[in-house]
Amino acid sequence: MNQISRESLGDAIYDRVSQDLVRGKLRPNQRITIRGLAEALGTSSTPVRDAVQRLLQDDALVQRSVRDVRVPVPSAAQYLEIASIRRELEGLAAARAAEVATSRGITRLTRLTERNQEAITAARWTQAAELNQQFHFALAEIARMPVLLGVLTRLWLRMGPLIAGYYSGAQVDMIHQHHVLIAALEARDPDAARAALYQDIDESGEGIVAYINTFEVG
Repeated sequence: MNQISRESLGDAIYDRVSQDLVRGKLRPNQRITIRGLAEALGTSSTPVRDAVQRLLQDDALVQRSVRDVRVPVPSAAQYLEIASIRRELEGLAAARAAEVATSRGITRLTRLTERNQEAITAARWTQAAELNQQFHFALAEIARMPVLLGVLTRLWLRMGPLIAGYYSGAQVDMIHQHHVLIAALEARDPDAARAALYQDIDESGEGIVAYINTFEVG
């Protein structure tokens, strides 16, 4: 029973830290300590260590030395590769969503975009980044593509911190294309939806590469 409890707790901690990475609550090059996580989560070090080890295997964290575990800073080449994969997968989800979205699904996207605008106006950039992530995942859910959503989750483990860090620093509009995409869904236009998603990812590319270049990681 103790072993089962430990494994369940380790899974819960893994899921919690994964969510923080995907949602951008953790930032590139941020240091992660076993003790700090254990204290924050109110648990012992052992399940935290197990969860961190899994995240290292996922390349969601990186170990720079025995005592130095951090959120990775991808290279520009790594970012561009993942962005190109996201572009195709999320573009597929956007096109499919335009074909099958219900009024309820479109209302969900509209509300997420409105809340994102409110967060941007109030300079709540961490919340804005999280709402941006929720919008992108909602597209895959509305498109009824759960396998694709699982793949996106793994990609966003590595992209979430980077996207959130960039937008928080640059403080630029991240939702213009979301309005365009919603209009494409309302018009049942898969090509326009895919194009809006492509543009959404492409518009931030140059800025994110510049953001990556601000880090000096030995």
